[in-house]
Amino acid sequence: MNWDKQILQFYRQLGVPQVPAPYEVLFPFGRQDVWESLEAFYAKYYEDTTTRHVMIGINPGRMGAGVTGLPFTDPIRLKDACGVQNTWPRKPELSSIFMYEMIEAFGGVSKFFAKFYVTAACPVGFEADGKNVNYYDDRKLSNAIEEFAVNAMQEQMQWNINKDVCFCVGEGKNLQFLQRLNQQHGWFKTIVPLAHPRFVMQYKRTQIDSYIQKYLDAFHQHGVV
Repeated sequence: MNWDKQILQFYRQLGVPQVPAPYEVLFPFGRQDVWESLEAFYAKYYEDTTTRHVMIGINPGRMGAGVTGLPFTDPIRLKDACGVQNTWPRKPELSSIFMYEMIEAFGGVSKFFAKFYVTAACPVGFEADGKNVNYYDDRKLSNAIEEFAVNAMQEQMQWNINKDVCFCVGEGKNLQFLQRLNQQHGWFKTIVPLAHPRFVMQYKRTQIDSYIQKYLDAFHQHGVV
């Protein structure tokens, strides 16, 4: 089955995990406008059976995947970089800005998405008091979604993914979470950590070019060119 069909089927069947108060699940996949963007994007860049490396982020955020359904992709980058029309407000997400500058440095969206599948450790996001929450911010939340996250990854691992190496977007708690689960389930031989785009944009913005180069060097070191 082509990548686009597998990915769309995955999101159609994705459930909503039960989470403790005060958290709410950020679930964009029940909206028709999101499905229009998903179908257009994946048909454009993933209508094939090519082996891809995987990049694994944390979970969708309110300004990026929480709007578009696409990891690290805000409405601006979806239209301007990916060529997918949409009617959402053109509000930027910091992580999306970094990611698409890195993608451009790699060789552009067509080359990048032909090599990589981008997903998240937890495929749904979380909010509390109108603010983004990462799945690992609260042990109760992390414990509540772990089985959900594992089942989602197990399904994706059945696809044509290069299992020698994956790239973890986040060098702290997201890496620790994935390493622990990888020890249990044996998904990948190696997990390569990369600085999270939001960390770079928030604290190291003057060094963005060097962090992009670190991404490119990691890809090259592990044979992704």
